[in-house]
Amino acid sequence: MEESAVLLGMVRYFGDDIKRISHAFKVYGFARAILSGERLPEEKALITALTAILHDIGIKEAVRKHHSSDSRFQEMEGPAVARSIMEGCGIHPHVMDRVCFITGHHHTYSKIDGPDFQILVEADFLVNIHEGYITPEAAPSVVKKYFRTSTGKDLAASLYGWATAG
Repeated sequence: MEESAVLLGMVRYFGDDIKRISHAFKVYGFARAILSGERLPEEKALITALTAILHDIGIKEAVRKHHSSDSRFQEMEGPAVARSIMEGCGIHPHVMDRVCFITGHHHTYSKIDGPDFQILVEADFLVNIHEGYITPEAAPSVVKKYFRTSTGKDLAASLYGWATAG
């Protein structure tokens, strides 16, 4: 229930911005796939799923206020928008706090401090590679540097055909 309400809230928020909606659904799907292999506790899995849905939610406000979708502006604007979507969806306040923390730092990889954050980053990278935001030449080193979960590494190897061990 909570996830579906947040998914619907994200879709309503982005309106006709199919590019952003599609990206969120793809990241959510990969996050759920990684979660199925990593077996996090239920609350951590919920945090990961909600963050996957909302991780880029700050883009709209970043563009409106700063005329840029730069990652620092996404991180700055995202938490307040994420919280406003989650309020009224029956989500516990400490879960909202964690989702907002990750949303506000999801491009600051030095801040990764748990498996919920790690899985979000891996899912986002898998989609960003596919969408061309990471070049084919750079992708293997990105995976080697940032991927920590076995499931994320296996997905990267299966999808893109390169070894990720290291």
